[in-house]
Amino acid sequence: MKTNAISRRSAIQSVLGVAGMTAIALPKASYAAAAAPEPFRAYGQVKITKLETFLVKPRWIFLKIHTDAGGIYGLGEPLLEGRALTIATAIKEVEPYLIGKDPRQVVHHWQAIYRHAFYRGGPILTSALSGIDHALWDIKGKLLGVPVYELLGGPTRDRVRIYGRASNAEQIKQRKAEGFTVIKTGVAKINPANIVENPKFIQYAADNFASLREAGGLDMDIAIDFHGNISPQTAKVLIKELEQYKPMFIEEPCQAQNVDTMVDIARGTHLPIATGERIFTKWGFREILEKGAASIIQPDLCHAGGITEGRVIAGMAEAYYVPIAPHNPMGPISLAVGLNLAASIPNFLVQEQVSLGEGYLKEPFKLQSDGTVMIPQKPGLGVELDDEQMKDKIGHDWKNPETYNALDGSVVDW
Repeated sequence: MKTNAISRRSAIQSVLGVAGMTAIALPKASYAAAAAPEPFRAYGQVKITKLETFLVKPRWIFLKIHTDAGGIYGLGEPLLEGRALTIATAIKEVEPYLIGKDPRQVVHHWQAIYRHAFYRGGPILTSALSGIDHALWDIKGKLLGVPVYELLGGPTRDRVRIYGRASNAEQIKQRKAEGFTVIKTGVAKINPANIVENPKFIQYAADNFASLREAGGLDMDIAIDFHGNISPQTAKVLIKELEQYKPMFIEEPCQAQNVDTMVDIARGTHLPIATGERIFTKWGFREILEKGAASIIQPDLCHAGGITEGRVIAGMAEAYYVPIAPHNPMGPISLAVGLNLAASIPNFLVQEQVSLGEGYLKEPFKLQSDGTVMIPQKPGLGVELDDEQMKDKIGHDWKNPETYNALDGSVVDW
């Protein structure tokens, strides 16, 4: 027994001695890695060389992050609607930090860009950061030869349900014929809503939704977006009127920052409440989830912090049994980002889109007969821009609509 004990002790000391010698011999760099066969390169051996932004019709901004690794570059979409030049400037300000850095340290760069800003968050900084994050993940996937969702744990599904748009019965029939099984519409109105609306306004909006339900049938999921421009006073009344038609969800029934009011609205109806397009980072979604303000959240991956933050937000939501329906009235790079996130999380619901990439991508996404698109198969985000087709789409001066009260000319939400 004594001999065995000595033997074990000697063996442990021997291992520790070797481990200690190995630890001393290792390089001091935090990201040091042992030599490995190609295509792996040790950290620090791939460098960012340039950040390039360009405005793309109808209202988008695309980002390319170039590297010195054999023509590898990453694509991102750092859009902030109506503020494209502001975002381009914000990215230019971040560029000195990124030049010369290894693009594969995605989370490290996210933390540095976010936390080294004394004034953190907000729509401008997180939109710029989101597009950068997209491009860094795209680069990393391309260097490793796998789709981004493989880097996030592998696919949880092989296809992603998407939705189209319709504002009247004829359009919803057309979308259904195209293969869509989910539609989103807005509140039908002749003039912008007043703070307190009359029965005529309510009836007009409800009747329009009823016509969509009749045209789409009971098997069509139809969501309705209040866009935050319906006051809480009117939203409560309208929601009650819409309940009989069973909308899939009510989106932004009030301004998203008004969390306690949204909680009050959510408790007053059995319909799911959705929000998130104007919420930024995990910190913004925390209060919404904790208070039960929404039972569906819609982070916009071009605004909320990109793929890095989107994955964290999805994990937080899963703990509250809340599904994710990424907001995306943007371009095909944004769609590719959403598809990669949707493919990697268990609590995905539906993906918004306005462009499958025709006229922008070499291989546009295709709507399947079941109302889905297949998840990307190529490395990175899985998309490649078609520069030839995009020649007539470069540059725009899109601005947000300006809306006013029809009676007295006062400013109202659009």
